[in-house]
Amino acid sequence: MNPIEIAQLATLILDEKKARDIVVLKTFDVTVLADYFIIATAGSVRQIKALADELADRVAEAGEPALRPVRKQDNNTWMLIDFGSVIVHIFTEETRQFYDLERLWGDATPVKVNKGKFV
Repeated sequence: MNPIEIAQLATLILDEKKARDIVVLKTFDVTVLADYFIIATAGSVRQIKALADELADRVAEAGEPALRPVRKQDNNTWMLIDFGSVIVHIFTEETRQFYDLERLWGDATPVKVNKGKFV
């Protein structure tokens, strides 16, 4: 899978599983860390885990396993899933506001998404 396909699949899965405020940032022009960052909000720590598990399983089934196991950050209120060219961050609302990755990566290009497809 190429980076766009991974990012679209991840976005679709997050949307299907009721993640909120999903933001995709095209980062390949501003960092070598990844081509895309996906940022999403979950309603609880339990939903963060469910989203991360579903995402890791389904993207792996599509042929792109996470490079490392899902990483828990900040008392499980932030989970990071690294697919190499795509990094997914799932936060609780409060933790997302605190770290404000959208501002931190403000030089990245936001990507419009509709039902998991980039428009």
